[in-house]
Amino acid sequence: MMMPEQGVGDLLVTGGSGFVGRALCTELLARRFDIRAAQRTLNLPIDGNDAIVISAIDEKTDWTNALRGIDVVIHLAARVHVMHDHSSDPLEDFRKVNVAGSDNLAREAARAGVKRLVYVSSIKVNGEATIGEDVFSEKSPPNPQDPYGVSKCEAEQALHRVAVETGLDVVIVRPPLVYGAGVKGNFAQMINVLRKGIPLPLASVDNMRSLVYVGNLVDALILCATHPAAAGKTYLVSDGENISTPELLRQLGDAMDCPARLCSCPAVLLKLAGRLTGRAEQIERLLGSLQVDSGKIRRELGWMPPYTLIQGLKATAKKQ
Repeated sequence: MMMPEQGVGDLLVTGGSGFVGRALCTELLARRFDIRAAQRTLNLPIDGNDAIVISAIDEKTDWTNALRGIDVVIHLAARVHVMHDHSSDPLEDFRKVNVAGSDNLAREAARAGVKRLVYVSSIKVNGEATIGEDVFSEKSPPNPQDPYGVSKCEAEQALHRVAVETGLDVVIVRPPLVYGAGVKGNFAQMINVLRKGIPLPLASVDNMRSLVYVGNLVDALILCATHPAAAGKTYLVSDGENISTPELLRQLGDAMDCPARLCSCPAVLLKLAGRLTGRAEQIERLLGSLQVDSGKIRRELGWMPPYTLIQGLKATAKKQ
């Protein structure tokens, strides 16, 4: 069992009842950190966790009680990307929570004497896809393509301004798609389709995608919260093993004991079907590549993912 690094005090985890937040709080407690979780309700308590309700996050949120006695904040809470957003102004709604809310939290944290804030951003800051052998790295220019990605990019910029103005250590972490037990969204849909034995026309897809198992992301976040060399840095994290969509389906199906039933279909027809059904964005992710270079965090902090991609897929299938 890894013990907290010397000098690291109490931690606040925002979004503590979410998919990543619950995994993070559980691991922090297992490593004997003293933590407090800020969550929207107390309906999902974690044993041993000091929880506090923060019902809404924006520029007016009062974090006084949540930040009392805290040395490090890991900021997970956000308005997340959804497939069908019915907001009349999605970007403004994302900005209220992800930009103004994060800026407010950071400024209150600095005033409360917090030493470091780890911000969980998104690979969407870099863009939606990579071409050919290209990969996203920390040197890649920002190129967000949707309101969620724009808000995450603007939040990073806001936090860097707070860091300059207040001296607060800010660490940015950009993960790609996160999977693990309890995952929702497209990954959960894939699991459901495999379980039902529905044929999928994806056998001829030729792409490569980076993923990150929630256990690996949690490990990286804890390192970013505790390692002195992480201060002021931005890191991209992944399992370090890129995989194609058909191979992902095969590996996941094998882990579930529900072999993937794949057949071939021209990409142009799949894209047409996506446009006709309103799922063009979903189809593009299944067909396109998105590769991440996580070498910087490995070199600078000595991080190695504790789980392989196959181990992560098996753990996801076992508990899903």
